[in-house]
Amino acid sequence: MFSKKKLIASLATSVALTGLGFVATSQVDSLIGTSEVKASYAWVNSYIEANNITPVGIQYRQGTFNRWIPYENGVGRPEGIVVHETATPGATAENEVAYFNNNWKKLYTYVHAFVDANSIINIHSSDYGVWGAGPTANAKYIQVELCEVGTTDQFARSISNDAYYIASKLLQYGLPMEPGKTVVSHKQTGTMWHETNHTDPDGYFSKWGYDMNQFNELIGKYYNNLKATGSVNGAATKPSTDAGSDNNNKVEASNPYKGIVDVTDPEGDYVQLLSFRADGSAFVPTRGLADKTPWATDQQKQYKGHTYYRVSTNEWVSDYYAKYTASK
Repeated sequence: MFSKKKLIASLATSVALTGLGFVATSQVDSLIGTSEVKASYAWVNSYIEANNITPVGIQYRQGTFNRWIPYENGVGRPEGIVVHETATPGATAENEVAYFNNNWKKLYTYVHAFVDANSIINIHSSDYGVWGAGPTANAKYIQVELCEVGTTDQFARSISNDAYYIASKLLQYGLPMEPGKTVVSHKQTGTMWHETNHTDPDGYFSKWGYDMNQFNELIGKYYNNLKATGSVNGAATKPSTDAGSDNNNKVEASNPYKGIVDVTDPEGDYVQLLSFRADGSAFVPTRGLADKTPWATDQQKQYKGHTYYRVSTNEWVSDYYAKYTASK
């Protein structure tokens, strides 16, 4: 939960997620004052099925959070997902994205994605950790925030979107669906490690006659159907393409392609590089590229849905930062 009215999640240092954290506070008004309407459906999953609700695609963007922190098991090796809710009634995913992109340096908090009834917006590569649930959880988990909505139908659609995002991420990283282990609430992380005092999303869920057990059932359904057929409803169709998707967990080298990449990081003084091991896993090397500099490139790799351009023997820069121009 990233409440603007309540305690904000614990900060882990940018050097190591396993370091000490602290709890910050912030008092600001809700972005949009929308009153809640309590759902009349105790079993929201049935409402989703009866109304043929299906999730939207995931939008991948690069936010302003410029800390590229490996998980404790390494880059691209999360252990699961933490479920949050925003505690800001009526604020959309776009509202929250804008707010945290503008204020994370003051709030000392950031997550990978925000979800509402109409959109799923991923704003930081899930290959790297963020600051959302205390040092221990930050070092292990992808973290997603569910936005508070005002009607039963909006709640059902937001839950469907959230379940899809979580199931997709579990499959992307080859993780099993295990409630309490690979899928945990913010409340559960606080109970396990006592590093934050948040209880989301339980309180928000209860307003709609919902709970984590029901949510885990929906995630499990989507997970199994996506794994078997590529569709959340179990239809034998190809997986839908998310905008800017990073669903491909395999590194594949393309044919050499010579050109120039101009690199820049608006929030930093240098641009992060990535290197690859023989088994396809990635790690962060000890150096980066100077900001606003051109580099020759001769190869490309597709990794986690992003294009990486080779700028030295085994150092690659992401299309997050690079503008590519082919050689004439």
